[in-house]
Amino acid sequence: MPCDDRAKIISRGTPESAAMVASVKRAMAITSVLNRLTFDDANEIRAVFSELIGSTVDDSFSLIPPFYATGGENIRIGRNVFINQNCTMYDLGGIDIADDVLIGPNVNIITSGHPIEPSRRRASVIAKPIVIERNVWIAAGATVIGGVTVGENSVVAAGSVVTKDVPPNSLVGGNPAQIIRSIGIN
Repeated sequence: MPCDDRAKIISRGTPESAAMVASVKRAMAITSVLNRLTFDDANEIRAVFSELIGSTVDDSFSLIPPFYATGGENIRIGRNVFINQNCTMYDLGGIDIADDVLIGPNVNIITSGHPIEPSRRRASVIAKPIVIERNVWIAAGATVIGGVTVGENSVVAAGSVVTKDVPPNSLVGGNPAQIIRSIGIN
């Protein structure tokens, strides 16, 4: 992951690293409660998810457990968002999900990684934000990598790996994801 002005670098053995570990432990405790709930427990799912992210989600928010996060407090969710089962969000760099977003099953939204050089790989974590704009659909099994913005009304095809920004009104697919075509707006 190359560094840019949006990157957050957390070195091992620092107070920031200790805070990150504490955040992960907190998220694991909360998601274990969340993941015991069923689809019929929609109000309780919203309450537990709100605790995870530290902000109340709208009544239109819907999630099917299980769900996994590395912290949760860096996730921001709009209205009328649906997250299908078995999604993972590594949110250290920040994840902003706008209104009317659909996230399919087995989607990974990963803001963090490690330096590429083997000698530095365990020395730090590098995180960059991910922005999912309004009315996006991220289909089953897709992965979105840190530093990416998925533009308004776009679709990320199933199984895709998104490593660079997706323009608004676009269908992208593949590994790495490429623009397949524009999407007409009705």
